[in-house]
Amino acid sequence: MIQSSSCEPFVKRGKTDAADAKAISETVIRKSMRFVPVKTAEQQAASMVLKTRALLVRQRTQAINALRAHLSELGIVASLGSAKLVELIEIVRDETDARLPRAARFALTAIADQIGALMQQINDLEREIVCEAKRDEDMRRLATIPGVGAISAASIKTLVPDPAGFKSGRHFAAWLGLTPKSHSSGGKEQLGGISKMGNGELRSLLVLGATAVLRHMRRNDKAPKWLSALLARRPYKVVAVALANKMARIIWVLLTRGGTYRGPEAANSAASA
Repeated sequence: MIQSSSCEPFVKRGKTDAADAKAISETVIRKSMRFVPVKTAEQQAASMVLKTRALLVRQRTQAINALRAHLSELGIVASLGSAKLVELIEIVRDETDARLPRAARFALTAIADQIGALMQQINDLEREIVCEAKRDEDMRRLATIPGVGAISAASIKTLVPDPAGFKSGRHFAAWLGLTPKSHSSGGKEQLGGISKMGNGELRSLLVLGATAVLRHMRRNDKAPKWLSALLARRPYKVVAVALANKMARIIWVLLTRGGTYRGPEAANSAASA
């Protein structure tokens, strides 16, 4: 399958069905063109589960923000965190609390009920995703990578139907938008920030996973030397993106060549043996 954006450079003039058909015919014969594989019904179903979870998470965030905003107008403010959210909901449900007028408690109770229902639905979906990740061999192998959990493994398996279509792990990381954007002209090459091309959901999951790994390694004396040296000279978020890039390359290797992730210590001991 060819993406519509791939055919745009071959449309000579005008947007018509005939011009689009000619552009598609021209695109097909290009040797450098990469085609998008057609997803199976199972992959589409798995994608629906992930998209539904993402929708519910957004709705939960909106409801929580609304609850906090309305309570702040009445002088009831709490710090961030799930524990503080529970305290706010308890205030809403406490009919003896005189700080809330009757009409405000009636309205905010509906929001609190919605937050509880959304949390239950999200937990049900996440349990199903975790169970599927335990059953699927590729997801189990991906979960051995530090920073890759069940949600990330399921997203990768669903949204990357053909990892062998990439020539190398570097191409896969570039497809995710985790490589610097090039601004080159007149023989001078300038590299800026990451391109942020490709699937934004996958990129966000990898960066979040890399951030969690860095947070753990800051308190661990056995952190890789290259990562410690990079943290010493570059900003924290830049290092997180660099680690996410490395994670993407490892993911590509596991999907195309098999095996499970081995840390630097395990690789060194195997090489010495």
